[in-house]
Amino acid sequence: MRNRRRIFSGIQPTGSIHVGNYLGAIKQWAALQAEYDCIFSVVDLHAITLFQDPAKLKEKTREVAGLLVAAGIDPIKSAIFVQSRIGAHAELAWILECVIPVGWLRRMTQFKDKATEGGATVSDGLFSYPALMAADILLYDTDAVPVGDDQLQHLELTRDAAQRFNSLYGETLKVPQPIIAKSGARIMGLDDPTKKMSKSTEQPGHAINLLDPADQIRSKIARATTDSLREVRFDESRPGISNLLVLYECFTGMGRQEIEARFEGKGYAVFKKELGEVVIKGLEPIQTRYREITAEPGYIDSLLEQGEARVKPLAENTLSRVKERVGLG
Repeated sequence: MRNRRRIFSGIQPTGSIHVGNYLGAIKQWAALQAEYDCIFSVVDLHAITLFQDPAKLKEKTREVAGLLVAAGIDPIKSAIFVQSRIGAHAELAWILECVIPVGWLRRMTQFKDKATEGGATVSDGLFSYPALMAADILLYDTDAVPVGDDQLQHLELTRDAAQRFNSLYGETLKVPQPIIAKSGARIMGLDDPTKKMSKSTEQPGHAINLLDPADQIRSKIARATTDSLREVRFDESRPGISNLLVLYECFTGMGRQEIEARFEGKGYAVFKKELGEVVIKGLEPIQTRYREITAEPGYIDSLLEQGEARVKPLAENTLSRVKERVGLG
């Protein structure tokens, strides 16, 4: 019987980790370590639902693991591992695919969006990857999953899949609950504040990446989309300035009224200049720690091996239980 409730979450090793990933997910994960038994995965199997350069995928897998540690994930308190190193993820995903109705997968809005972009080249893996996501979570008897509001649909499918499996084969899989960040859970693109900041968007002014140099951060913020007004105020009808204000709020911890009072009558240029310095200061410890981590030969590979060793028995125990229920093996 474990003493603490368990959480699981994963991040793909594609693109560059940006402030939206950090504020909406990683920073929250770090805070949860004090209260939960935490498992975090670099989900490389999810990454290959779209074509990835093999060498780049390996490089990004190690980069993401290093950035997780640099951003506050303690590999002693939490297990960090690479998804593909534990075969139980793919095996449970197939069993769940045989349980999840096709209609449930067709309703997934993220697949619809990506299928529109990919056209005839869209893979079956992209269609069925919510089953793999469900397997990721259910393998570890996960109690709760920290998610952004755009991931709630996937977690609901995971919950539905667990409940359907249990109804067919008896109580076997734990049904997880969501944990949603109250602030900063949805950071929007600097170039288009109506769309969430995304690792897959390659426009140079779209996102502030965790490893961006100071001058680049200043330049991106200076060019960020706002509007023709001058008042620095939180206002959902003005997504550009509101998005930048949320960034300021998250990096400083100041209240909204205090922020608005600070910039009253000062205009966008003054605000953007200070925001740039706030973000640079906020990312400096992460960048420094990342340089230290990558300068130590074998450190990242070692922590990933240790994480794998810690969680593999949990995954294999759940898979064994599931296969016994289904009548496999």
